Amino acid sequence: MDRVQLNTALKQNKIANEDKLEVLEKERMQLKTPVPWEAFLLEKKVLTEKQLLDIKSAASGVAVVDLTSSQILQDILNLVPEPIAHRHQVISFAKTKDELSLAMTDPDDIQTREFIQKKTGLKIKTFLIGKTSLDFGLSKYHSSLEKEIKHLFTPTGESVTATAMAEGESAADGLKKMAEEIPVIRVVDTLLEYAVFEKASDIHIEPQENAVSVRYRIDGVLHDVMTLPKVIQAAIVARIKVLSNLKIDEHRLPQDGRFKIDKEGYKFSLRVSTIPIFDGEKVVIRLLDESAKAMSLEDLGFEKSSLEIISRNIKKPHGMLLVTGPTGSGKSTTLYTVLSMLNTKAVNISTIEDPVEYRIVGANQMQVNPKIGLTFDVGLRALLRQDPNIIMIGEIRDKETAEEAVHAAMTGHIVFSTLHTNTSSGALPRLLDIGVEPYLIASTINAVLAQRLVRVVCKDCQTEIKLDDATIDSLGRQFHMDKLLPVLIKAGATPPKTKSLKELKFYKGRGCDKCNHSGYKGRLGIHEILEVTPAVATMIMEHKSAQEIEIQGEKDGMILMWEDGFIKALKGITTIDEIVRVSKE
Repeated sequence: MDRVQLNTALKQNKIANEDKLEVLEKERMQLKTPVPWEAFLLEKKVLTEKQLLDIKSAASGVAVVDLTSSQILQDILNLVPEPIAHRHQVISFAKTKDELSLAMTDPDDIQTREFIQKKTGLKIKTFLIGKTSLDFGLSKYHSSLEKEIKHLFTPTGESVTATAMAEGESAADGLKKMAEEIPVIRVVDTLLEYAVFEKASDIHIEPQENAVSVRYRIDGVLHDVMTLPKVIQAAIVARIKVLSNLKIDEHRLPQDGRFKIDKEGYKFSLRVSTIPIFDGEKVVIRLLDESAKAMSLEDLGFEKSSLEIISRNIKKPHGMLLVTGPTGSGKSTTLYTVLSMLNTKAVNISTIEDPVEYRIVGANQMQVNPKIGLTFDVGLRALLRQDPNIIMIGEIRDKETAEEAVHAAMTGHIVFSTLHTNTSSGALPRLLDIGVEPYLIASTINAVLAQRLVRVVCKDCQTEIKLDDATIDSLGRQFHMDKLLPVLIKAGATPPKTKSLKELKFYKGRGCDKCNHSGYKGRLGIHEILEVTPAVATMIMEHKSAQEIEIQGEKDGMILMWEDGFIKALKGITTIDEIVRVSKE
C-alpha cells in the first residue's frame, strides 16, 4: 500500500487522525536514512503488525497466513532458494500437485512471483505475511543447512579434512572431498545463480567469529543476503577454489583465479580473489556478464555535449584518450563501449589488460602476467609489432608504460587507457609526475574523461523536492553553487528565465518494494571531459597545476563532473545526495 492508501485506512479504522499523521510524516522526512512509511508507523507503535496485515488484507483481498504455527516441509521451503527468500521476503510453505503457496510481504511483487513460477513450473497462490512470521520461515533455512552438513564432520566436531589427514590422506584430498559434497555444491550454485538474478556485480563471502556472512554488491552498495553456519566455511572456500583452479590447501597467501557460468539465458565470467583474514579466508567473486549486449554511450549516461567531444576525438587519426576515476567507477565499461563503436573489419584492435574483463569479438586481447615478465610495457612493445590501428591499455601505472603509450600515440595509433586520478585535469600533471616529458603529453593526449557512477532514482517511488537556503548553503561548502545556474541554463536543463536555484525541481526516492526501500534502482555515469586545446597544451608545457588547467578547461566549455550530476538530478535521473556522495570519493 502507498502512504495515501494506508493513511486513509488508518483514519477509517480510527487508529490515527490527520493531525497525528502529518506530524509523523514530518518527523520521518527529517531522518537521514529513508524509512518506509509502514515500518516507521510500526516503530512508533501507531499500529500493531496484526492491524497492518488486516488493513492490507482487506485492501488487496489477499489472505493473511501465520507460519509460526505451521509445519513447513524442507523440500517445499527449498523451492525458493534462500537468497531470494531473504531479499524478496517470500517463503514457500505449501504445495499441491500443480500449485505452490507463497507467503509474501508484498504479494504485488509480480517479478518475483513470475520468476518462482518459471523456476518451479507451478501455479502460484499468494498469501500475506508479517515480519515475525517471515523471520520464522527464514530461520528454517539455517537449521536445514546445518542438518545437511552434519555428515561432513565427526561426532567430536572435527572436519573431514582432519579425519582424512589422520587416515593418511593429504589436507588437499580432504578439502576436495568436502567440496564435492552435494550440500556444499548446492550452496555455492545457489549463491552464484541468485547473484545473477539480482544483477549483483560482486559476491563477498566473509568469515566471522561464529558464522559466515554473504553479501551482494547491487548498484554499488553491499546488501546482506544470508548468514551461513561457521562449520561450512572451509567447504565453501574449497568448492570455489576447485571451480577457479586455485591451490586448495593454500590458506596463508592471497590467490586469484577465474571460471565461467554458461547456462541457458546467461553467460558470466567470474573473477575470484581470496585473502587470509583473522577468522579464515575471505572470498570475493566479481561477475562479468559476457552475454550482455553492447551498450551505447547514451546508455552509459553521456550528455549530448560530451558525446560530441568523444565522437570528435575518437575519429582523429592518432592520439590518446584517457579515462580516469577510482576503482569501480565504470572506466573499463566506457572504454569497451568506445572500442565496440570502432570495431570494424577495416581496423586491427589490440588490447593489453589486467585482467581481460569482457571479450570483444574480433579484437586481440592479451592479459598481463608479471610472474613470467609479461608486464604492460613489455606487452605493449610486442603489440606495436603486430600492426595495430587501435590499442587499449588496461591501466597506466608506471613511467615505462606511460612512455610506450605516448610513443604509440605519436606514431599513428589511436590509444585508449585508464589512469587513477580524481579529475580529468589531474591526469595531465599525474603523467608529468610519472616522468613523461611535457611535450609528449601536450602533443599526444586528445582528451581526458573523468567519471563516477551514481545510483538512479527509482521511478516507482520518485518524489519532487526543492532546495531551501540552508541546503544551498550546505552544498556551497563543497561546490561553487554560484556558477551552477548558468551551466544548467546553457546545457538546456532549465529555462533561460530561471532566476534562482530555489525555483528548480529535484527528485528523490521515497523507498518502495520495487527498489527494496532504497529509493534507487540501477546506476549511471556522471562525467567531465577535458579536451587538450592549444591553450591547455601550452599550460602542460609550462607545468601548470591541475586547478589552473581545470579553470582553462571551463573557459573552453568543459562541464565539471558535479555540474553534470546536477544536470542529471534536475532531469530526475539521480539525487543531490548521490552527487555529494560520489564527489567525496
